[in-house]
Amino acid sequence: MKKKIRFIRYPGGKQRFIDFLLPHLPTSDSIERRFVEPFVGSGAVFFALSPHSAFLTDINPVLIDLYRGLRNYPLKVWEIFKSFPVTKKAYYDIRDKQRELDLASRAARTLYLNRTCFKGMWRENSNGKFNVGYGGQDRRWVINKDTLIAVSKYLKRVKLKTCDFKETVESCTEGDFIFVDPPYLPGEKELIHSHYVYSKFTYEDHKRLADSLKGASNQKIKWAMTTSSHKDIIDLFRKNRIIPLLKGTGKRPGLLTKNSGEVLICNY
Repeated sequence: MKKKIRFIRYPGGKQRFIDFLLPHLPTSDSIERRFVEPFVGSGAVFFALSPHSAFLTDINPVLIDLYRGLRNYPLKVWEIFKSFPVTKKAYYDIRDKQRELDLASRAARTLYLNRTCFKGMWRENSNGKFNVGYGGQDRRWVINKDTLIAVSKYLKRVKLKTCDFKETVESCTEGDFIFVDPPYLPGEKELIHSHYVYSKFTYEDHKRLADSLKGASNQKIKWAMTTSSHKDIIDLFRKNRIIPLLKGTGKRPGLLTKNSGEVLICNY
């Protein structure tokens, strides 16, 4: 059994029920071209599948820089990460200082804030400034140098890009497999509170995503998506296979519930 890679904390990440998802997804050997994720987030499905080739994107440039930094400079990122102080004051100093940093330093700062902020949330205000409060050091040392080296090895065969999901989906061709995990609040129609960037994911975004995936289906591209079970979202995908997720995070991030308010939707 492959070791699970968990290096960042991510609300809505799919680590906790990856074992449920994998039987419904193609294996790495059965994906003809690339594994594609337009909302890479924590990358839980990517790391679990370990595809031979992948294209991982997200609209959040800070997140993509974290992946790039770990891919290119895992040891440097680790040295900087472990050098950060352990005090609450240091957390706010590092959080609030906006200055030019090289890629490895930006990645280490993001990783530090992610592991020590409240509940691993990445919330930014309208000025793009990270504004989550301190959460403590308990989860900081769950990762180590070997973790980051392992992440780097996985990412060596990956193309990374900061872009909107529409651009990612439209770049795909037959033989690619797309896994889609958009920002959503289980059971709800829209995500109305800040997520990893200051923008929200509205019902209009869900409709735009549905149109993009319909285009992919027309090109015979296979895709699977985890999303909210709200009836208006389900109505966008009535022609596809819809599988309820019997266990998920529900409306309270970090807590598992039997009534998750989530579904897996597949076009195959």
